[in-house]
Amino acid sequence: MSKKAQLYRTFKDKINSYWMLIWLILVVLTPFLIGFGLFYKSSLIFEEHSLTNLLFSTQWKPLAGKFGFYPFIVSSLLITILAVLISGPICLLAAINLTQYAKSFILKIMQPVIDILAGIPSVIYGVWGIIFVVPFISEDIAPLFGIETSGYNIFSAAIVLSIMIIPFILNILIDVFKAIPEALTEAALSLGATHWQTIKKVLLKKAFPGIISAFSLGISRAFGETIAVLMVAGNITKVPTNIFDAGYPLPALIANNYGEMLSVPLYDSALMLAALLLFIIVLIFNLFSRITIARFEKNM
Repeated sequence: MSKKAQLYRTFKDKINSYWMLIWLILVVLTPFLIGFGLFYKSSLIFEEHSLTNLLFSTQWKPLAGKFGFYPFIVSSLLITILAVLISGPICLLAAINLTQYAKSFILKIMQPVIDILAGIPSVIYGVWGIIFVVPFISEDIAPLFGIETSGYNIFSAAIVLSIMIIPFILNILIDVFKAIPEALTEAALSLGATHWQTIKKVLLKKAFPGIISAFSLGISRAFGETIAVLMVAGNITKVPTNIFDAGYPLPALIANNYGEMLSVPLYDSALMLAALLLFIIVLIFNLFSRITIARFEKNM
C-alpha cells in the first residue's frame, strides 16, 4: 500500500471516529438538555411559590394562583405502582414459561403476538378500558367492597396501564432468560436439582440485573403514558384515598391543559413544572434500579 493511500485511510478513520464521538456526546447530553429546558420554562412559578408549597399543597386553582401538585403526584405513583404490581408477576412467570417450559414453536408464535400488542395505539387501549374495564370495576368489583363508583378511577387506569406495559416488559425478560448460558441449567440439573429449583436458585439469580432493568424501563414507560390513562382515570383534582377513587396523573394534567393555557404565563410555567417533576421521578426510579443492580453484582 502506498503512503498516500495509507494517509487517506488514517484520515478517513479519524473522521469516522470524530463524527461518531459527536453523536455519542449528543446522546449523553440529551437528558441534561431536556432537564435544563424544562427547568428554565418552569422557573417563573418559583418566583411566586416555594418548592415545598408546590409539591405538598393539595389546592389546584390556577385562576387563583394556587398550584398544588400533590394530588397529581400521588395519582401518578398509585397508578404506576399498582400497574407494575399487576403486570410484574404475569410478565415474569410468562417469560419463565416461554423460555424454560414451552416448546420452541410456542415462543416463535408468541413473539409476533407480543410485538402486535406493543404496537397497538394507546388510544385503542383507552377505548377498550372504557368499554370493558370501567363497567367491570363499577358493576362487579367495587360492589364486593361495598363501594359505589363510576368505574373511572385509579384501579381502572392501573389495569389498562398494566396491559399496555406487559408486552414491553415481557419482551425484555424473554431476551434476558434466553441470554443465560445453558451450561448453568445443565450443571444444576446434573447435581440433582429439579427444573423449578434450577430456575429459582440459579436462573433467577443470574437474571436478576436484567429483571430489575426490565421493570425499571416498564415503570418509566408507565409513568409517561398519557392518553389511555387519561381516558379512564377520572381526572378529578383530589388526593385519592383508595384505588376506587378517581385520579389525575401528571401526564393527563399536561395533556388536558397545555394547549389552551399557553397565554397564561404562570399556568404555562406550572405545566412545565409538571413535566419536570415527571422527568425527575423517572430519573430517580432509573437511578435506584442502577444502584440496586450494582450492589447485587458486587455481592455476587
